[in-house]
Amino acid sequence: MKKVSTVFYISVAILAVLVLIGVTMPEALENVTGTMQGFITNAFGWYYLIVVSFFVLVCLYLLISPVGRIKLGKQDDKPEFSRPTWLAMLFSAGVGIGLIFYGTAEPIGHYAISSPTGEIGTDQGIKDAMRFTYFHWGIHAWAIYGIVGMSLAYFTFRKGELALISSTLKPIIGNLANTGVGKAIDVIAVIATVIGVATTLGFGAVQINGGLSFLFDVPSTLISQFFIILVVTVLFMISALTGLGKGIKILSNTNMVLAFILFLFILIVGPTLFSLNLFTDTIGSYLQSFLKMSFRIAPLNEENRNWINAWTIFYWAWWIAWSPFVGIFIARVSKGRTIREFVAFVLLVPSIIGFLWFATFGGTAMYLEHNGIAMISDLAIEESLFGVLENFPMATVSSILAIIVIGTFFITSADSGTFVLGMMTTNGSQDPGNMVKVIWGIILTVTALVLLYSGGLQALQNTMIIAALPFSAIMAIMTISLIKSLSIEAKELGIGQFKKQPKKS
Repeated sequence: MKKVSTVFYISVAILAVLVLIGVTMPEALENVTGTMQGFITNAFGWYYLIVVSFFVLVCLYLLISPVGRIKLGKQDDKPEFSRPTWLAMLFSAGVGIGLIFYGTAEPIGHYAISSPTGEIGTDQGIKDAMRFTYFHWGIHAWAIYGIVGMSLAYFTFRKGELALISSTLKPIIGNLANTGVGKAIDVIAVIATVIGVATTLGFGAVQINGGLSFLFDVPSTLISQFFIILVVTVLFMISALTGLGKGIKILSNTNMVLAFILFLFILIVGPTLFSLNLFTDTIGSYLQSFLKMSFRIAPLNEENRNWINAWTIFYWAWWIAWSPFVGIFIARVSKGRTIREFVAFVLLVPSIIGFLWFATFGGTAMYLEHNGIAMISDLAIEESLFGVLENFPMATVSSILAIIVIGTFFITSADSGTFVLGMMTTNGSQDPGNMVKVIWGIILTVTALVLLYSGGLQALQNTMIIAALPFSAIMAIMTISLIKSLSIEAKELGIGQFKKQPKKS
């Protein structure tokens, strides 16, 4: 194949070994990943909280700083996509299946099964459940994506570097970025991306299976999930081969329209006033508790610490594992935007959309259970959305729509994933060849299947947390590199605190 780099061959070899172990020794893989995951969450929980808070702080600074006027591209570069399409593309890539999978499951789980504060089944428990759900899916998550996306867009489109993770570290590591060190960094990014996207594909397959099981008694088995993944693989391969401006663009816009219809349906037929009041009240408590939640590690309470490890640390690892994929993708579609516009739209707008989604779906689930109408918490995680829809008119129609939404998000995530992996393994090519995308599509599918086979959702989560740890360190260096480069450019341009002083007479 033309243009593929050494990174491609090394990454494929490492993933082939992982797949081989998963197929031949599934129990061993599950045990090893489980042990490593337990060690990482216990030993590095504090580190994850601090490093992610650092990313948030940097993004918020760039939002209000005069440096925000700098463009992610040359001064005369214009955005390639309209704002609504741009927002749809980064939202579809950034949350996708996860928002559908956890939209009802996380709030109802915090409320009725495992509370972050010990308040189960109470009025306060509803508020706590929603506040922590916002925390996991809000500004912190998008700051992780934002740092990677902004760094890549800045160094690629403004500084003329290759669209590679290693290229963003040049202000710190210099020429090492062009050596084996740089290649090792890019390989880590590729492995983290494959694991992150494969995990999401596994979640999507399990939830589609859950919906089909709930509606049509399709067996909820590994074989069913294998078949679902294979069918969707064919669909996203077709989309991937049509390119960024057609397949992904059309699917992203379709996603947003279908998801909005489903959202509007539940908002109207569900407990509308309750959802809107809950949204308003818990936005306030989320903002009030922002700093406290950001550094909450519970050193003296083992039960709370276990909850933080299982939820918050899992999420921070998930977002970090996803960040090379989402970051490279949103960098690719954000050329011509200013840093301030980028941060505002990547950090704030998707967060607010997500909060409305959770207040509507999660709020409805908690309302049904709190008032004794339906026991949503008794259902499997992947069936909770369908359990909510069952309590309202046109349940079958809305459930089928939900499955279609999951399917389109599934296809978009995999489609974007093959595009990004193609870029990462062809020296940052803005238009990777079809053969490379097909190979990565197959690898994503096989990895998702093997992880499901070796331990289901738990194996997916374990492997992702492991993959995220080394990349989090790379992200920290990337952030310092971005700050350093922006400071130098701000001095050259005479921006803000770096404004050139007039000469004394």
